[in-house]
Amino acid sequence: MSEITPSLVKQLRELTGAGMMDCKRALAETGGDVEAATDWLRKKGLAAAAKKSGRVAAEGLIGLRLEGTMGALVEVNSETDFVARNETFQALVRHIAGIAPGARGDVEALKRMVISATGRTVADEITQAIAVIGENINLRRTAFLEVREGLVAGYVHNQVAVGLGKLGVLVGLASSAPPAALAELGKQLAMHIAAANPQAVDVAALDPAVVARERAIFAEQARASGKPESIIEKMVEGRLRKFYEEAVLLEQAFVVDPDKRVKQVVEAAAKAAGAPITVSGFVRMQLGEGIEKEATDLAAEVEKLTRS
Repeated sequence: MSEITPSLVKQLRELTGAGMMDCKRALAETGGDVEAATDWLRKKGLAAAAKKSGRVAAEGLIGLRLEGTMGALVEVNSETDFVARNETFQALVRHIAGIAPGARGDVEALKRMVISATGRTVADEITQAIAVIGENINLRRTAFLEVREGLVAGYVHNQVAVGLGKLGVLVGLASSAPPAALAELGKQLAMHIAAANPQAVDVAALDPAVVARERAIFAEQARASGKPESIIEKMVEGRLRKFYEEAVLLEQAFVVDPDKRVKQVVEAAAKAAGAPITVSGFVRMQLGEGIEKEATDLAAEVEKLTRS
C-alpha cells in the first residue's frame, strides 16, 4: 500500500475536482492507487463536480445569520431556481450561513471552515452537494457586520424558508439601549433598505467620486439653462439635496411612513428607548447581482437536441 501523502491527495483532487476528504478516503480505499481512486470517486458520483464547475450559476439563495451584536450574509449560487427550492440545497445554505459570522466577511476563510453537522469543510460540502444535486454550486460571497454595543438586525426578502431568500439585509444599530428596544426598529430599517436600496448611511459616507460626478452632471444641465453662475450654483445644490434624498439612507423617505425621513424615525426610536441610536452601517445583498447570465435560445436548444 502506497503512503497517502498530501501531494497524492492534491494530485487526485486536481484530476477529479472532488473534495480533499473524499480524495483522502478514496486513496485509503484503493491502497493509494490514483487511477483506482479516480474510478472509486466516479462510482460514488464525486468526480462529477469538476465537469460542472464551468457552468454559470446565477440562481440560488441568500442566507442570513444573526448573533446579537453581529450578523452575516452568504450568497450560494446554483444553476437553476429549481435547485434553490431543493431541501438538500437549502440545508447546505443554512449550514454555511450558520457558521458565516466566524469568517467575518472572508469568503476564502469561510470555505475552509468545518460544518459540525457533517465534519466536512464548506468547500468539501459544496463538492459533495454538486455530486448529489447534479448542478454547479458556488459560494460566491459573504458579508459581515458587527457593533460593539447594540444590535445587528436583518431581513430576508422573498423568503423560501427561515433565513433563506433572494435578498438579504444587515443593519447595525449602535446603542446602549436594550436589544429588545432596538429589534423592531432594526427590522423596519432592514426592510426599508431592501426596498429603497440606499448607497450609504449618511452624506459623509457617500463615495466622493460619485458626488463629484453627480455635481458635474447637474452643473452641465444647469448651465444649459443660460442662467448666471450664482444661480447655477444654487440649482446644483438643490439637485444634490434631491440626490441625497434618493441615495442616502438617513435622508430617504421612510417606506413604512413616507411623511417621515429615516433619520426622524431613528431619532424618535432613540427618544422612546431613552438612549442615542446610531445606524453604524448596513449590507444589502441581492442574489445574482453582477453575474452575467448566459442568454439562451430555447428553440435553438430544442432543435439542437432533436438533431443529436
